[in-house]
Amino acid sequence: MTFTEFMEHASQVFELAGAAVLAVGLVSAVVLAAVVWRRSSDGGAAFRLLREFFGGALLLSLEILVAADLLRTVAVAPTIEGVGVLAIIVLIRTFLSFSLEVEIEGVAPWRRAATSGASVVHRSIAHAADRTPEPPPAP
Repeated sequence: MTFTEFMEHASQVFELAGAAVLAVGLVSAVVLAAVVWRRSSDGGAAFRLLREFFGGALLLSLEILVAADLLRTVAVAPTIEGVGVLAIIVLIRTFLSFSLEVEIEGVAPWRRAATSGASVVHRSIAHAADRTPEPPPAP
């Protein structure tokens, strides 16, 4: 196996991981939101959790997909045209990430500590645990 073939396979693994993060994030967000809604009967809290958790998964997925594009462009097909396309893709994904972070956090990134998609997902899980009331003790 040549270096180029190996890097092509590596970029495909990153793309698969990005898609898996997106799919698992969506399912997890829906399940967590349903649990919060069922236990607290607060649809607003469940919706906020769904939005925050899935937004974090989407951010993490975008970061992984940028890594896949970098591998493919730089290691597999390092042409001027490929680098130009990569630059456009990275700009679009950066804009999407920025927009999602502002939407999730409600504040511009320079007004708060830096976050990544993984930290948003972690924080939303912690919030879900905080919002979920303890079950009543068994009689």
